[in-house]
Amino acid sequence: IPRANENRGKVDPYGFERPKDFDYVSYEEFFSRYLVILTRRAIKWSKLLKGNNRIQKSLKVKRYIRKGIPNEHRALIWMIVSGAQANMEQNPGYYNKLLEGEKSDTLVEAIKTDMNRTFPDNVQFRKTANPCLQQTLYNVLVAYGHHNKTVGYCQGMNFIAGYLILITKNEEESFWLLDALIGRILPDYYSPAMMGLKTDQEVLGELVRKKVPAVADLMDRHGVMWTLIVSRWFICLFIDILPVETVLRIWDCIFYEGSKIIFRVALALIKQHQAFILEATNLPDICDKFKQITRGTFVTECHTFMQVSVSSLQCRTGKSYETK
Repeated sequence: IPRANENRGKVDPYGFERPKDFDYVSYEEFFSRYLVILTRRAIKWSKLLKGNNRIQKSLKVKRYIRKGIPNEHRALIWMIVSGAQANMEQNPGYYNKLLEGEKSDTLVEAIKTDMNRTFPDNVQFRKTANPCLQQTLYNVLVAYGHHNKTVGYCQGMNFIAGYLILITKNEEESFWLLDALIGRILPDYYSPAMMGLKTDQEVLGELVRKKVPAVADLMDRHGVMWTLIVSRWFICLFIDILPVETVLRIWDCIFYEGSKIIFRVALALIKQHQAFILEATNLPDICDKFKQITRGTFVTECHTFMQVSVSSLQCRTGKSYETK
């Protein structure tokens, strides 16, 4: 659990510098409430795990994951529920073999170009950091590019791998989690044709048409393609778009439930801010509104945000969502 006093600094618990206009007062207010929830969840998770590194998929586990995995268990749970743990155990030494093998010059070059562009606002990725996570990131991406030659390397993967490294603090685990995400959970998001990505963006467009038709009409009237608005949401899985703590809560669900959570989060954002989006009168205005809806208290309060997101595609059952 990140300690509240760490949040008073200019750098958050994950090493990201706070923006100049960061609202410390509302954050402190939210965090003191969230800390209570985190503590309660941590106790429940410890009971569930009972010191075991094994967990069976079940409705209870799904419910627990939707309510957030405490940081101390996050890497372990991601590894287990995504299948990455099983793959790593079945392929001992494979990761190191990839790093020791022949390297493709074009792949290495492409990855090196992106190294300094990855999280310039994170102190752990700076060249001056000790240890500097750039080398770890480079290793994970080079190994993955040789493991999955169809994908190789494409922009966006550096941010995903970087987040995995920040959470697992383990190079080999980050590699296998990246493999779970790109190879199985989000197939064809990062392949050269990006067919999976294009399809999912069209699916989102259809969902908005059903759930928030006025926004779909606005997009049609101004000839705005969904790709223009949401491609980074999908490619970066909300990294650099939503606050870190909120992104991690989304990822908890992605590793367990797959890409449907991306649609739910996108719909929650659009539905919540429908009136605001509809004020837009032209293309730049629409783009600007979509940038603005990813900031503010709605997205910072990650616990409530996830409750709203998780129920955004479900029919109302009249049941209230338990917040503890």
